[in-house]
Amino acid sequence: MAVKDVGIIVNGATGRIASTQHLANALAPIRAEGGLAAGADRIMPRLLLVARNAERLADIARRSGADGWTTDLDAALARPDFTVFFDAAATMQRVSALSKAIAAGKHIYSEKPVAPSVAEGLALLRAARASGLKHGAVEDKIFLPGLQKLSALGARGFFGRVTGFRLDFGWWVFDGGERPSQRPSWNYRRSGGGGLTLDMYPHWRYVIEGMLGPIRRVTTAAATAVAERVDEAGEPFRVDVDDTSITLAELASGAVGTIACSWATRVRRDDLLTMQIDGTGGSAVAGLHRCWAQSAAETPTVRHFNPTVDIGADYRADWKEVPGAGNYTNPYRVGWERFLRHIAADAPLTSDLAAGIRDVQLAEACYRSAAEGKWIALDDAAG
Repeated sequence: MAVKDVGIIVNGATGRIASTQHLANALAPIRAEGGLAAGADRIMPRLLLVARNAERLADIARRSGADGWTTDLDAALARPDFTVFFDAAATMQRVSALSKAIAAGKHIYSEKPVAPSVAEGLALLRAARASGLKHGAVEDKIFLPGLQKLSALGARGFFGRVTGFRLDFGWWVFDGGERPSQRPSWNYRRSGGGGLTLDMYPHWRYVIEGMLGPIRRVTTAAATAVAERVDEAGEPFRVDVDDTSITLAELASGAVGTIACSWATRVRRDDLLTMQIDGTGGSAVAGLHRCWAQSAAETPTVRHFNPTVDIGADYRADWKEVPGAGNYTNPYRVGWERFLRHIAADAPLTSDLAAGIRDVQLAEACYRSAAEGKWIALDDAAG
């Protein structure tokens, strides 16, 4: 058995997503288990962490068992023994960081969005292809246990002909004045790459298309529900991006569905994220972990509603929970396992930079629709 070392520069290592999901829940466990199996060989990730705060960086490096850390990105990129660059830093720094990595001859793996715009993403893709470099994009949400169960129902034909879908996501994010905000202030500033649609819709593209097929066109209304917030220094600021977005999407199949997202809504549904698919064969709704289904045969007859008397119907009673297929792997780890096998063993990878650009394209189309007040078609910009 041969062990193939893969040196990975983790940029933005002190951020919440990088330090918890990518390091603590994915790369560190792979290292602790002696590497990742790839045929008869094993792939061992070696980690060089990069961020600005040296004290926090040193602590995260110690806890994750990293091989080293530095606050100097250029010095990290100059290391020939680290051939992969992963970016989880702020969105507005992404194009610059990925461009530097490509120029340094590094394979790249990127958090979403891979770029603030399709045009910038395409420029990165062309540069990576011209240099013969491999590339990937983080597309983790499809591997959530609840969505895996929902996807499995579709794969076995449970829904019949899909007639529609509904995706609901969000919760109340405090403004920083009444209570501390649960999200960083840059999420609410255009200059920081903020905006709910740019932040979350790249996820919904691969979730929806992965289960239901291509999105043909969209029409969107976006709004700023909470117009003033307080930042981490206690300073008030005006929000200049959207924190609420509602989209009607038409699929290539002809089915239509809705995407409703808000950081200004209080949760009264099964989970923080729910996705329902309806079809002639049955319906199912999934949260982050659980999934419930109702087949056509089990669908009760609903004849009418009574405007004067509450008939007390329990519309959840005829839904059955969908069992799981065993233990589920952390979604971020799934992504890393696939990317590492792509890098070290040439395994195929669908979540490449072109897929990441398609993710950004959905957000871009929704912003354009909101600005122009019309349907916007999604062309395959990545080619």
